[in-house]
Amino acid sequence: MQPVRLGLVGIGKIAVDQHLPAIAANAGFRLAATASRHGQVEGVDAYAHIADMIAVARLDAISLCTPPAGRHALALTAIEAGLHVMLEKPPAVTLSQVEALVGAARTAGVTLFATWHSREAAGVAPARAWLLDKRVEAVRIHWREDIRRWHPGQEWILGPGGFGVFDPGINALSIASEILPHQLVVESATMDVPQGRASPIAATLTMRCGLAEVRGEFDFLQTGPQDWSIEVDTDAGTLRLGMGGALLQLPGEAERPADDQEYPRLYERFANLIARREIDVDMRPLQLVADAFLIAERRVTDPFIF
Repeated sequence: MQPVRLGLVGIGKIAVDQHLPAIAANAGFRLAATASRHGQVEGVDAYAHIADMIAVARLDAISLCTPPAGRHALALTAIEAGLHVMLEKPPAVTLSQVEALVGAARTAGVTLFATWHSREAAGVAPARAWLLDKRVEAVRIHWREDIRRWHPGQEWILGPGGFGVFDPGINALSIASEILPHQLVVESATMDVPQGRASPIAATLTMRCGLAEVRGEFDFLQTGPQDWSIEVDTDAGTLRLGMGGALLQLPGEAERPADDQEYPRLYERFANLIARREIDVDMRPLQLVADAFLIAERRVTDPFIF
């Protein structure tokens, strides 16, 4: 079988750090072209715009690594050209945009894959399996990182549609919605928005999983040790996920070792979906963020400068 001829759109930090190595390691894909205003890949045909790439390059699929704002139009361009599409997280800036893409992909008969890379972390699947027959009593989510370290100069992330602290925070919500046995429901929220910015730099969420309270704390101004952890209190003890889901500790057991195979697993999944022409789009993490934006108490804080 011939490899899928892939076009990569948006050659930024996430593409360089994660997508390119995963594509190179998967024999089912061949990187045939890129489209980006700011980056190129040596030895690969490069275009400034996705429409130019699609018009000239012979492609089967597109992987979109651009910021979420504008991604709907890019994905729709690819779908209408008959190409399979893989979306970085979050898949778009609104729920209606994602729903429209799902409808377009069904009409075109192509694969649409909205990825949640943190769900592919080593500890997530075994955590979900362990929790299946447990009673959840409380959940604590801590997602605290340094915006200047992980998103240097990315002004868009605090702008309209940039998600702010929920750009990383949605990773936590993608894990929680995957491993917990009941649908998460947002009850209240606060958002700290720097003066002159549109998206929060810190936030808290109070949610429910059945009768259990789920408390989420998200902070983009964390200095020192970074913290991406989830603790789940159950009738059988406390489950702990650390390092964004890579590390898992079950009650009475030693911490399980991590691996770094999130993006290789995503591309393996994309290949399988393409082979079956299936759609895989779970909007639950985006729904939780949208609910938070709807009901949050917004507090204006000091201006933020990168």
